[in-house]
Amino acid sequence: MSSTLDQVVHDQDVMEEEQEEELFFTEVDELQNHGVNAADITKLKQAGICTVRCVQMMTRKSLCRIKGFSEAKVDKLKEAAAKLSTASFITGLEYCVQRRKVMAISTGSKQLDELIGGGIQTMAITEAFGEFRTGKTQIGHTLCVTAQLPISMGGGNGKAAFIDTEGTFRHERIKAIADRFGVDAEAALENILVARAYNSEHQMDLITEVAARFAEEKGIFRLLVIDSIIALFRTDFSGRGELSERQQKLNQMLSRLTKVAEEFNVAVYLTNQVQSDPGAGMTFVADPKKPVGGHIMAHASTTRLYLRKGRGEERIAKVYDSPDVPEAEAPYAISTGGIVDVS
Repeated sequence: MSSTLDQVVHDQDVMEEEQEEELFFTEVDELQNHGVNAADITKLKQAGICTVRCVQMMTRKSLCRIKGFSEAKVDKLKEAAAKLSTASFITGLEYCVQRRKVMAISTGSKQLDELIGGGIQTMAITEAFGEFRTGKTQIGHTLCVTAQLPISMGGGNGKAAFIDTEGTFRHERIKAIADRFGVDAEAALENILVARAYNSEHQMDLITEVAARFAEEKGIFRLLVIDSIIALFRTDFSGRGELSERQQKLNQMLSRLTKVAEEFNVAVYLTNQVQSDPGAGMTFVADPKKPVGGHIMAHASTTRLYLRKGRGEERIAKVYDSPDVPEAEAPYAISTGGIVDVS
């Protein structure tokens, strides 16, 4: 009886392993075997569409904007993509198998990791907002190193990408954090892609470019940091007259990041700024600061963390919104070696 049970368990494990292998993305080049010519595939890649799943994620309207793509050609493209990868209903058990691919990358603080369910999760967007000197950027730097650690050490066993919109990336911090975790500093820096964004359009172009790199180096990258997501939008769009356009552009960027996170199984960590809420003082709210970006930012983020200053060097992280963990708080501190527990 026990041998039969063992065989059933073994068969289930084999089936799950096969399913997990199938879950890795299919490169857009495979469409050539289903009647799509090489020139059209090149155009897709130039538009940042590097996987079959990305073709499925794009609307027909968006694909028609690509130069040389007619409605008939887009319909043919969609049909070819549907043959290679299904984007329909699956059972809860099959979804459970998919979710087993999710990794949790440590923040460097055990208390903070416990608060958010083990660390920053892949296939999700984690947003950290708070005023200056609360550790938003330092968490990003620490994650860039911990993402390279073995899974047994709370890492992602992969590379990281950092889009810097405020000029905050510092290689000295990476070296100091690498020393703390016993990682070769030069190797740690070699495994981080860094790009400086100068306007919101450039920021979107960099996201498209990094998605292409994720597709090229299949399964190598585990983290994308954007510090910060909103800074350039606040510069490029000013006043209520441009607010609607700003929110629309921001929504498109966040939608792209959500797709990148799920498509390539990477953790997306965003920092966000705060603004004063003049009306909060009239309602006796203890903290009148609120995150920038409005409801669009709130709905796009999987997990939102509110960071604030505590006593002395202590910082407090509060789960503002999450589908995984309850609302709670945890202390942490900023050290030479990155984010650490409060001693």
